[in-house]
Amino acid sequence: MAITVTDTPPDTVGTARLVYGCMALGGSWDTDPYRPADIDEAEAVIEAALDSGITVFDHADIYRHGKAEAVFGEVLSRTPGLRERVTLQTKCGIRLADGDRPGHYDLRGTSILQRVEESLARLRTNALDVLLLHRPDPLADPADTAAALSTLRERGLVREFGVSNMNGPQIARLQAHLDFPLAVNQLEMSLDRRAWLEDGVLVNTAGAAANGFPAGTVEHCLNHGVRLQAWGPLAQGRFTGREETERQRATADLVRSLAEAKGTTPETVVLWWLQRHPARIAPVVGSGRPERIRACRDAARREPDLTHEEWYGLWLTARGEPLP
Repeated sequence: MAITVTDTPPDTVGTARLVYGCMALGGSWDTDPYRPADIDEAEAVIEAALDSGITVFDHADIYRHGKAEAVFGEVLSRTPGLRERVTLQTKCGIRLADGDRPGHYDLRGTSILQRVEESLARLRTNALDVLLLHRPDPLADPADTAAALSTLRERGLVREFGVSNMNGPQIARLQAHLDFPLAVNQLEMSLDRRAWLEDGVLVNTAGAAANGFPAGTVEHCLNHGVRLQAWGPLAQGRFTGREETERQRATADLVRSLAEAKGTTPETVVLWWLQRHPARIAPVVGSGRPERIRACRDAARREPDLTHEEWYGLWLTARGEPLP
């Protein structure tokens, strides 16, 4: 198949309503080479995302041991004009276990520079639009990490930077060593994983200590213009066909009812619930099935169509108990 390349400019990480997460691309989770069929599957997925209005593609150097980036690069190389119509975001900082080497995090400056060079080669591009630091590294010196990011920016290899799975103080500590703003924080957020939201309403309650989400992280991002992206936003289908508990079934029933009333899909309603938040959360949809990607298209093309009461209804049904 051939991907249709339009003249419409791509969204940036600051304007995108929806992001496609590329973790499903590249075949098996091992170091075996990718197959021609894996490239064809990636092309079908990219076509479905573009057809749905998604132009921001999120990678990580560890996805499928680098094969997700590599097959995406193959599609870019055989589709003239495609690179200019997409925004490429990747992540580095996680090192997978290899022989005697344990899995670990590595945000040393030299490691970041090497990982970016490798990602650029696999993606077959001269520059990344966005680089995220995948996980916090307790041993990292923020000045050293920041120096590497500044070098990448000065060399024109990366245009914008952000983080993933970091709390407010960690972001602030890194930002103190940078003379340009961090643009993104990517966190697990969904109607099923709600600790990020409940952190803000459990203050002065017995449930606050058990919530576990780092207090003030969402507010830090809002106050400093750091765009929130949500990984796992569809909660592995727990509200759109893979319900496992009575609470999930009740929530799925409400999701379906709202979808029917608004002329859209259940997947869209689940994503709208995130997008309706004032942080303008951009969900990262990671399905490898083109039909499931297309089921999300209204979340990319339409404003979230949920009233104040409908939004709270979804929250309380998924929560299974009243607010404090």
